[in-house]
Amino acid sequence: MNAPVVPTLRIDGLRAGYGRAEVLHGITLEAAPGSVITVIGPNGAGKSTLLNALMGVIPARGLAQFEGQDIADVALEERVMLGMALVPERRELFGSMPVEDNLVLGGWRQVRLRNRQWRDALEQVYGLFPRLKERRMQLAGTLSGGERQMLAVGRALMSRPRLLMLDEPSLGLAPLVVRDIFRTIDALRQTGVTILLVEQNARAALEVADHGYVLEMGEIALQGSARELAGDARVIDTYLGATRKDPGEGEPA
Repeated sequence: MNAPVVPTLRIDGLRAGYGRAEVLHGITLEAAPGSVITVIGPNGAGKSTLLNALMGVIPARGLAQFEGQDIADVALEERVMLGMALVPERRELFGSMPVEDNLVLGGWRQVRLRNRQWRDALEQVYGLFPRLKERRMQLAGTLSGGERQMLAVGRALMSRPRLLMLDEPSLGLAPLVVRDIFRTIDALRQTGVTILLVEQNARAALEVADHGYVLEMGEIALQGSARELAGDARVIDTYLGATRKDPGEGEPA
């Protein structure tokens, strides 16, 4: 008899906010190993708050488990060591350092784990993002918007996480770059990493995801397979009826 599969991420009744202002009001969510889960919703719904709570950036209450382990009282640094990684919306790169130095800094988890092959991850990242290899000696602050997003994702992958959380990876990028980013997310699925994708670009997110959640005013309003949500009349009317941004408004690739 096969043992039940332990979810990579499981949260139940999660509440979080800033000071006395509660933003999340009892969130329940689950991500199976190797799956892509997306959380879509309008600005101010609490999507970034959810990721910050899961990563331990802000305090939270409720059940939170990573690979079956309770992480409610685990500090941010230890969550990284367990195999969790967050790519924040603002990317938070070291602009005055070269691309490759930014990537190497992302490998500190593997160094602490005494993995002597930790630098092999560098070639894997360059395989996913050839443009980063071309610009490996260029200062991160001089990269285009799309290249900065590639670098932010690549730096997170250097730690070889088992859960990768992405906060609005398409924000402010030109359509062609957005397509590249989502192709990369789809490729990462093949490596076995579990991905939690927070996005306003609901159409692109649902195309790449296995399961989706609609977050509205700090609560889960809808959930289901990505295909089901993409065909839901309410989701179509609210989130899929129009593109978020005019193609000419994005940053250059």
